[in-house]
Amino acid sequence: MADEGEGSDRSKGNDFIRRDARKVESSVEETVISPTLSFVFGGVGAMLYVSYVAPFDRVKLLLQCHPEIMKSGRLSEPYRGIIDCTSRIYRTEGGRSFWRGNLIACIKYFPEQLINFTLKDFLARGMKTSRDDSTAVRFTKSVSAGALATFPPALMLYSLNFCRTRLAADVLHAGPDGNPARQFRGIYDVYRKTLRSDGIVGLHRGFMVSCLGLIVYRGMYLGLYDTFTPVLLNYEGPRILGSFALGFVSTLVAGIVSYPLDTIMRRMMMTSGEQTTYTGWIDCARYAIRNDGFLSLYNGLLVSLVKGFAGIPILVGYEGFKRYYILSRLHKD
Repeated sequence: MADEGEGSDRSKGNDFIRRDARKVESSVEETVISPTLSFVFGGVGAMLYVSYVAPFDRVKLLLQCHPEIMKSGRLSEPYRGIIDCTSRIYRTEGGRSFWRGNLIACIKYFPEQLINFTLKDFLARGMKTSRDDSTAVRFTKSVSAGALATFPPALMLYSLNFCRTRLAADVLHAGPDGNPARQFRGIYDVYRKTLRSDGIVGLHRGFMVSCLGLIVYRGMYLGLYDTFTPVLLNYEGPRILGSFALGFVSTLVAGIVSYPLDTIMRRMMMTSGEQTTYTGWIDCARYAIRNDGFLSLYNGLLVSLVKGFAGIPILVGYEGFKRYYILSRLHKD
């Protein structure tokens, strides 16, 4: 009995030590890394990540959008899968083309984070949860806070997302003179041609369904996370492993459920400046299901999942570099 009590006390003591260590580590990180430096670190990490996974992103976008590209006459036959799409792009456009549109993804991070930082304090005060709140109230506040934090940057930066999609989905095709040509020469050309043909609305085509996708994703993620958090509290293994598994599964399921809405958004983007248009996202979904099948809404899902795994080394490397920087600064001081 004494041994059991001693072991229990030792276990509790270790828990307190680990908890205090995490608090100290967090406090040290906030002291060593200023908000400006944290912003720069985040920007560099984001650019490395999106550049590393850019080839996966372009293949995903082409698989999602190739029915619309075919309707415009710039693609002779559909892609039959990841390998077929990758090999055809490499053969016809070269290796550098896998990074087409990546610059927009890199520069989009900085204004996006500035908007998020501006909203952060406001949301922290207005949507703060308390212990007296019911589960439904906490869930509603979390979803509302996520929506308010997501929609403003989504609206302000949607045209950049539009341009990136149009550049990534712009494949080489035979021009009027018979030579290989592209529809757009760069981001400025996308803006110029879209504004001339469709106006400002053309740059925001598909925005409503993108908002719906964000709501579905966040609602599904929080629903799963809140549902299985009590299970995690009873998990006897390493807490970090349980937290990672719960976050991973919640993200995976939420991404799969909301993926068709992302495909509909991309297909609607592709109609700006084209003869074939849709009356709305429901019309686009109905057309895609009727002509290409329901599974066409999941085109590119596999490569999207692979992209998530492929980016893990970059994220781990970034965290390792940040930890090394903190320790080196502490050692110097």
